[in-house]
Amino acid sequence: MHAKTKRRLFHATFLFLIAVLAIIYIYPVFLMFMNSFKPFGEIVSDAIALPSKLAIENYTYVIDKIDYAHLFFNNVLITVVGILGIVFFSASTAYILDRRRNRYTRIVHFLIITPMLIPFQTIMITLLKTMTVIHLSGSKIGLGIQYWGFGIPMATFIFYNFMKTIPNELDESAKIDGASTTRTFASVIFPLLKSVTVTVIVLDVMWIWNDFLLPLLMVNSDNKTKTLVLAAYTFIGQMNTKWHYAMTAMVLAVVPSIIIFILLQKYIVEGVVAGAVKG
Repeated sequence: MHAKTKRRLFHATFLFLIAVLAIIYIYPVFLMFMNSFKPFGEIVSDAIALPSKLAIENYTYVIDKIDYAHLFFNNVLITVVGILGIVFFSASTAYILDRRRNRYTRIVHFLIITPMLIPFQTIMITLLKTMTVIHLSGSKIGLGIQYWGFGIPMATFIFYNFMKTIPNELDESAKIDGASTTRTFASVIFPLLKSVTVTVIVLDVMWIWNDFLLPLLMVNSDNKTKTLVLAAYTFIGQMNTKWHYAMTAMVLAVVPSIIIFILLQKYIVEGVVAGAVKG
């Protein structure tokens, strides 16, 4: 067998395996979308069958029941607060750590990225008590601020590795022109971080928007502070689970983040490669 034929066979086999894995991962999502258009009886009788008719009334009922517009705004506010803090503090911290390399900044860098290794479940009770004391629990703004602590370590790691690819001569040129450190970062360095910044934003939007455990611990059960994912959980009970409404609510919750991911997915690969490989 020729080498060219072997390469083609290898590529075909590899693509086949990738397609199989993609189907395995996508199929549960497909079931969720499909079952959101079924009445309750059809889901109970056969969850994997196609719907006999599209139950559009599932969506109208859920949108009205959970006050979708208000919860959507809650998600947007929490996500925006979280993303702004993560990007600002991570990028500026990575800039200082990279430009002022010494023993102390290496220690600080280690301390910042270490929380990535700590499971959330080990600190959630302590976190809940602490946030209650400082009045950040039960608040949409407070929940967004809490995401800073969980998102900054990974974002700083990505920014820091990408920052190594930006030559120090740019800083020196800006200082010769009279720019301060803050002005140099804001006007010269940060615009060069576009690809990695978009990557951090997309990854954290997917995480914050669809997070369940932290909002469950920190926000109230009423619609004033509840998120879309928590609203879907209201249709699941110990005695009775309204699967058709729960599936519909989950679709309404995850679709915005999926759309953002599809539109910006090309930046994820660019930013992760730039931040993790070049460094």
